[in-house]
Amino acid sequence: MKKILVAILLTTMISGALFAKGSRESSSSSSVKSTTPVEISFWHIFGDARGQWIQDRVDEFNASQSKYHVTQENKGSYRDTLQAATLAYRQGSAPTLVHIAEAGSQQAYDSNIFMPVSNVGNFDTSDYIEPVLNYYTINGKVNSIPFNSSSPVLYINTDMLVQAGYDRSWTPNTYSDLIESLKKAKAAGVENAKYTDCMHAWFFEEMTAEQGGLMYNNENGRKGRATEALLGGEEGIKVAKFYKELADNGLYAWTGKLEDWSGSDNIFTNKKAMYHITSTGDINVISEGAKAAGFNLNVGMLPIPDGSKRNGTVIGGGSIWLTKGHSQEEMEGARDFILYMTNTKNMVSWHKLSGYYPVRISSVKELEKEGWFDGGSLQTVAFNQLMNTIPNSATAGGLGGTVYDNRTYIEQALVKIIGGTDVQSAMNEARVLSNAKLKEYNANFK
Repeated sequence: MKKILVAILLTTMISGALFAKGSRESSSSSSVKSTTPVEISFWHIFGDARGQWIQDRVDEFNASQSKYHVTQENKGSYRDTLQAATLAYRQGSAPTLVHIAEAGSQQAYDSNIFMPVSNVGNFDTSDYIEPVLNYYTINGKVNSIPFNSSSPVLYINTDMLVQAGYDRSWTPNTYSDLIESLKKAKAAGVENAKYTDCMHAWFFEEMTAEQGGLMYNNENGRKGRATEALLGGEEGIKVAKFYKELADNGLYAWTGKLEDWSGSDNIFTNKKAMYHITSTGDINVISEGAKAAGFNLNVGMLPIPDGSKRNGTVIGGGSIWLTKGHSQEEMEGARDFILYMTNTKNMVSWHKLSGYYPVRISSVKELEKEGWFDGGSLQTVAFNQLMNTIPNSATAGGLGGTVYDNRTYIEQALVKIIGGTDVQSAMNEARVLSNAKLKEYNANFK
């Protein structure tokens, strides 16, 4: 898929300027002559209740004015959505707005089909939470509008914890704390005293960033194009050793499939594991699952290695990008819609529905005023983890053109490690593969 996407990106860079010029001219002339609303299309990844939430905001925006008419469409996964948008741009029918994962930011930037939102004008960033906005700032410009931002947290079956002799409110701070508590639970006869996750390298990246480790050179790709995949360096090795120790002691549970989000959720909510690391965006899903299964739930921060200091986490999730090639009027309408969809009130609603961070400082204040975080709210831990994040190159997140490939190589390495392969050997192989892919990608932009 990557080779296909790179080929598409190269083609769009050649054809994009011509299409953009023609599209602007034709759109501008037609908007003068026509009194019909300016059409704005938005492609995103959400189905289920989250997709309906987006449709509701679209309906509200359309009903509030007559100048613009917005339509929305679920295009599948993040990878599928980016690829579909790139193809559509090449064919002269690009959507106005595209929902792109944080991992696809460098590809989106390199494709030359998107315009920084800060270029449109009247875009005030002062109300956005700094660690969130930090990720989407490339070469000093805010390139996209944050939407569904998240980070991983540790979910805990506190009934199992109590059976192991711990207080229900206790949470493990370090890898050793977590592993020791699992061993105690196992010795106490607690069935399924294990840790689970969906075997996704996003967690590896986050646990590396918590230690201040970098995924790429050039300050994680923030001070210049990433030309070397570091995969966390020594900090990444510590994360890999954590997986090895879990597996060696029979404490790691997974479905056997890479990036199996629902599978690992099911392991945890079916009481087949005591701990589960997954997204803050799953807080409501996990809470409902725990309630249905009849066990008590708590949330803790990501564990860190012994002797490490907390540095913070990287923002995951997605943001909204504006494609080039549209009239100024359409671009301004697209900006206005996204700013409406992500306004203070709507981000409060979005957070309550989905569990994703509300990205705006004003939304957080509104939630605090409501008492949303009072009484041991599970979201409190997630917010504390976010707000205590130190803005730096590590927590800005790795910016590289082959993040998806690199993640796959890391995941494959971790699978080998839990299967008995030497940690250093497996991670070295992942690093070699990652650098070969990164070199191949970067060759297209010299």
